[in-house]
Amino acid sequence: MNKPETMTRPLPRAEPQSLGFAADRLPRIAAALQDEVKRNALPGAVLMIARRGKLAYSETFGYLDPAAKTAMPADALFSIASMTKPLVTVGALMLCEEGRMAVNQPVRHYLPQLAGMRVNPPLCDGASGAPTEAAVREMTIEDLMRHTAGLSYGRGEKAIYKRYPASSDAASSRWNGNEFLAQLATLPLHYQPGSNWEYSLGLDVLGLAVEAVAGVPLSRYLDERLFKPLGMRDTVFTVPADQVSRYAKALPRDPVSGEPQTLRDGTTPHKFDCGGGCAISTAADYLRFAQMLLNRGELDGVRVLSRKTVEFMTSDHLGPEVDLSMLNDYPNIRGYGFGLSVAVRRSAGRGGMPSTAGEFHWAGSTGTYFWVDPAEELVTVFMAHAPGAIRYYHRQLLHALVLQALG
Repeated sequence: MNKPETMTRPLPRAEPQSLGFAADRLPRIAAALQDEVKRNALPGAVLMIARRGKLAYSETFGYLDPAAKTAMPADALFSIASMTKPLVTVGALMLCEEGRMAVNQPVRHYLPQLAGMRVNPPLCDGASGAPTEAAVREMTIEDLMRHTAGLSYGRGEKAIYKRYPASSDAASSRWNGNEFLAQLATLPLHYQPGSNWEYSLGLDVLGLAVEAVAGVPLSRYLDERLFKPLGMRDTVFTVPADQVSRYAKALPRDPVSGEPQTLRDGTTPHKFDCGGGCAISTAADYLRFAQMLLNRGELDGVRVLSRKTVEFMTSDHLGPEVDLSMLNDYPNIRGYGFGLSVAVRRSAGRGGMPSTAGEFHWAGSTGTYFWVDPAEELVTVFMAHAPGAIRYYHRQLLHALVLQALG
């Protein structure tokens, strides 16, 4: 039986040149990110890069608190937003490996509150009281993981969007888990399950399904089954009171629009552990998680998932029957497919940035980002509180900076 770890164990370090990085090109990374800080486009950041299982690069930039000019520490805490989603997916897949959950099972098998959800017909605005139609098939656990359940976030112009919570934070700040499910049950799905990809509250629903099966809150389940075994000491769902001084702050104004910007206060508990975006972590912790995925489910003798399950998770699950129009709306993932909570690169071309077929990644609306490139044996984790539209530029910038440094 694997013995859980209680302290973070860093990946072993090695000289970047021994891992295939060009000594004369690595400084470009720091120069570009420091320039982002100088031009007030980035408050501060932590960047960690591992290759072949060893830490090649670990640097901090800018400020933990831009107003106070507090230097960014390597162990800064960040609200990782949607980078919570892969954590929850791994937690659910662990239950699948134990025979307690199945990816192709209808969601109502675990959450009967969502049985019989109807669908907004094509071309219908979806206003309250508008006609609905029966689902051709039920939404499944896989649909939740790959954003094809017919759920969404409330971020569009049609009336149906205005009936949905705008974010995972918005949902978990307003309702407890049962209230959230009861609210969803009154709404129509946007599309027939399996027909369209649309970024959604699906992972919040998945987190509640995990709770229903595991019989404990999501945060406790993940802490016991994932975070502690992997030595992810600082990954939590609420910043502990004695660690608030490590919690990074954002710029007061969006560097693109100039409008005031805020982040949800990660020191305040949510009404439920939202699987779509409520976790807090550090670059070092998340690097261990990502390295486990690159290692196909194992790290430092601790096996979290089987090799075949990780291959399944990080493969493209979107066939020609799925409309990918909204996936292609994201500037850095045009041409990608989608696995279970991660975007999956289909070819070296397209995508808006250089990469490799089989690379997978995801990011958070707060400005956090990670990717894993199995062909290059490469893991990159970027932590920042830069929640504006500039985060899409930063993701493309990071790919260019890191990959140009490979020899």
